[in-house]
Amino acid sequence: MSAAELYDFIVIGAGVQGSFTAYQLATRNKKTLLLEQFTLPHTRGSSHGQTRLIRKAYEQDFYTQMMNECYELWAKLERETGATLYRRTGLLVMGPESSQGYLGFKKSLEKNKTPMVVLTPENFNQHIPNVILADGDGAFVDTTAGVLYADRALKVVQGQFQKLGGVIKDQEKVTDIKPGPIVTVTTSAGVYQAKGVVITAGPWAKTLLAHVGIQLPLQVVRINVCYWKEKIADTYHVKKRFPCFLLTEGDEAKSHIYGLPSNEYPGLMKICYHSGTETDPDQRDKLTDKSDVDILQRYIARHLPGLIPQPAVVESCMYTVTPDHHFVLDCHPAHGNIVIGAGFSGHGFKFGPMVGKLLCELSLGEVPSYDLSPFRISRFQTNIKSSL
Repeated sequence: MSAAELYDFIVIGAGVQGSFTAYQLATRNKKTLLLEQFTLPHTRGSSHGQTRLIRKAYEQDFYTQMMNECYELWAKLERETGATLYRRTGLLVMGPESSQGYLGFKKSLEKNKTPMVVLTPENFNQHIPNVILADGDGAFVDTTAGVLYADRALKVVQGQFQKLGGVIKDQEKVTDIKPGPIVTVTTSAGVYQAKGVVITAGPWAKTLLAHVGIQLPLQVVRINVCYWKEKIADTYHVKKRFPCFLLTEGDEAKSHIYGLPSNEYPGLMKICYHSGTETDPDQRDKLTDKSDVDILQRYIARHLPGLIPQPAVVESCMYTVTPDHHFVLDCHPAHGNIVIGAGFSGHGFKFGPMVGKLLCELSLGEVPSYDLSPFRISRFQTNIKSSL
């Protein structure tokens, strides 16, 4: 290979995590190639769609603390590009008042001094109309939370990467990765070499990691992304200051139910169940399971009287889930110039700028900005087959 074809870094997967990683590497003047198997933009992975929820409300302190800087990084990208990527709406968190999940969210915000407003059953409807709080449920608002404009964010960060000299090649599926001091990446259209590689392949991470001798306990699930029609227009609209919401658990649900105010589709509110059905990422549209939709219908009928309890639009998304629902951010145990970002478990989009920064730091051999022990591969040590 000629020197012109040798990159400093190749990033595999142009979703939100890969795009921000490539951008961060380019800001460090690293010659970087971003590879994507589908035509950009696409709806096949986990980063598409117009909106995502951004919040500091988490049960784990380390996420809340990372989000403090993450908000700053999103704002920095807005300033650099002039694009609006975030709209503050607040996040209404509800759940059984004495339950572990609900109390975990509340205590983490209190501990980290995150601005919040605690609601009571008596004043709830003064602040939050058109929602029926379940008996025994508590409620508070993370006032920093809001909506991220996901498609726009992805386009903007990829554009910034290219302005810095980064190269994006889509419609190139990676078919092989050969580790070594110089890593060789073979795609459906060519062969590339780099001093380092970052694998951020979302639902296809497990397949790609097999090429470098690692088997991680990653489960791919298909999520039904549901939109529900308002009975009266703008009842739950972002312009009417209706917040995003999160139900931690309850009689209707064993996993989170979350919602975003109507915005992307006029008159439709996005409400989803944070769980899905295991799938092959290349066969996701063959699944017909609608048990999550049934759960949502029951919840909406009881608690959101301003919505028609039948989904008006159902789209698909995929989560790549780890057993503990925490990310994988680490170097390959045998090849330090291969870095892995995977298993974002359906809550990783908001962390995109921070994940990009951390994976960049790992790639450059720097001390990461945060303690990455919750995200290390070693927590799955018995599930690793490092055969290389």
